[in-house]
Amino acid sequence: MLAARETKMLSAERMERMIDAPTNDEAAKILEECGYGDLSGLSAKEAGAALEAHIAALFDEVEGMVPEAQLVQLFRLKYDYHNAKALIKARAMGVECDAILSQRGTVAPQKLLTAFLEEDYRDIPPILAQAMVSAAAILARTTNPQAADFELDRAYFAQMLALSDGLSDGGFARGYVQLQIDSANLRAAVRTRRMAKDADFLKTALIPGGTIGTDRVLAAFDSAEALTALYGNTWLGNAAAAGAAAMSGGALTAFELLCDNALMDYIRAAKLRSFGACDEFCCRLIFSTKPKRFSDAQSIFTVGQPVQSVKRCVIDWDSGCRECSPIEFAAADKAVFIPNRSRV
Repeated sequence: MLAARETKMLSAERMERMIDAPTNDEAAKILEECGYGDLSGLSAKEAGAALEAHIAALFDEVEGMVPEAQLVQLFRLKYDYHNAKALIKARAMGVECDAILSQRGTVAPQKLLTAFLEEDYRDIPPILAQAMVSAAAILARTTNPQAADFELDRAYFAQMLALSDGLSDGGFARGYVQLQIDSANLRAAVRTRRMAKDADFLKTALIPGGTIGTDRVLAAFDSAEALTALYGNTWLGNAAAAGAAAMSGGALTAFELLCDNALMDYIRAAKLRSFGACDEFCCRLIFSTKPKRFSDAQSIFTVGQPVQSVKRCVIDWDSGCRECSPIEFAAADKAVFIPNRSRV
């Protein structure tokens, strides 16, 4: 059933047709072919709400097929931490953030808000609860939202690793989480060098739990060659080579895409296995990312950005089936709070 659904996904080819469409209504017809319902005549805000409902329905559908709840929760956690970042930063700035809270997490946003305001986290997962307390304190003490984000990112991955333990998938989910950590740390090292910051700053950004220890990343940080060699025999080997060039001022685009592609290479390799958790994992990844691609495209398209710039953004991201990176928590780190979505 999951494999059959994959044929109706919003592919790069369909997305390009959608963006090439002369009107939003024509673009909406292409989405309707993919099962998104009738979005014609809707404003960007209304379309976003409809897409949110569609994604929620996909979560419910897949949850009914997956025998282990942790597998689905791996994909929902990022929305919990997105909401946590939004709530903490919003209170610090004295603004409301209801409009960007997501309903897709494991904890209802209103429940998380109540716990945060009342400082009563008894019904919140312990790792998330402690991270919110710590991140809020860091932001209050330092007025540095990036430092608060680092604290939440570390907790996010720790909770991901905890959820992956015990799954009957032969270690696939844990490998997926560890690859994300390795990728996050490689990106942090490359960006830190580009910003001419030192190893002390990088140390605050690194996340433990990957297949490559943070101490090894720090030891290789001063040399692009050493960093390339460190990741050379991993899924991120090609990305590390591109990162070496980016360290000295080369373009980040190829490096970022290769980091994303490494994750998809890992996913594709799992599709060679017999049906099981890994196949459900692949479909979960696809289901959780495709609607976001249209949401981005629809928002940009509606406000009149040049079509070619929209196409370049969407197709490039879609070519790697890019999941919203755990270090980029969409919306919480967009213009409302921090214009630069990168952790580092």
